Amino acid sequence: MDAEVWDATVYSKNRERLLVADIAEAFFQQVLEIARQHGLLSDEHFTVDGTLLEAWAGQKSFKSKARVEPPSQGDRGNPSVDFRGEERTNDSHQSTTDPEARLFKKGKGQEAKLSYLGHLLTENRNGLAVDACVTLATGTAEREAALGMAGAIPGVHRVTLGADKNYDTQDFVREIRWRQVTPHVAQNNTHRRSAIDERTTRHPGYTVSQQKRKRVEEIFGWMKTVGLMRKVRHRGRERVEWMFTWTAALYNLVRMRNLLGATA
Repeated sequence: MDAEVWDATVYSKNRERLLVADIAEAFFQQVLEIARQHGLLSDEHFTVDGTLLEAWAGQKSFKSKARVEPPSQGDRGNPSVDFRGEERTNDSHQSTTDPEARLFKKGKGQEAKLSYLGHLLTENRNGLAVDACVTLATGTAEREAALGMAGAIPGVHRVTLGADKNYDTQDFVREIRWRQVTPHVAQNNTHRRSAIDERTTRHPGYTVSQQKRKRVEEIFGWMKTVGLMRKVRHRGRERVEWMFTWTAALYNLVRMRNLLGATA
């Protein structure tokens, strides 16, 4: 108890070493191995989804790359900036606080924020996360991440992949089927034709996948409240992904404790 406490710079240096060594991913895989040994993981049925992670950067840091800034008033350290009439896009503007954060919103009518996208692949037996990653926030990032995670599922047998309406596009469904994955994607029939037809929806397993896929929202909810990932505390995609992976592993540990305790 009388020992001298680490200096903050010592912790920072060790954090960088842990980041380079990919310790978070190694820990995540060790947790999955424990779950596998207890028979908690499905190797056939999965769900994928993405969520918005608010970056550690304010709107005032989103400035023109040409350095032509709108007029400001008041305190120079925290000025009142008038963005009215100015078109701000990711092509023309960039955050000076976190250059990799992008201005993004997931739905119409929502406020656009400087953000990243966090993605999870979960298995449907007990709702455990089996893969996690963070990407730049773009309109196609969720589907691109889903293709990557689905392609990394071990084994050569066909599996199912549940997802919400955002994944109901012709390109995604075609690509996922090419990877020997059956797309149990929610149909988006609003003023358009769905890429999912009766070849998929007529099977009872499709209905089950639509019920099970909602478990991933429980993980996102836990990660953002208990795991404090609603607004990230690190800058740069690599560091944000590092913390996102740690948090997903911690959720799995809590979930496994509850599952194994219930069967003890």
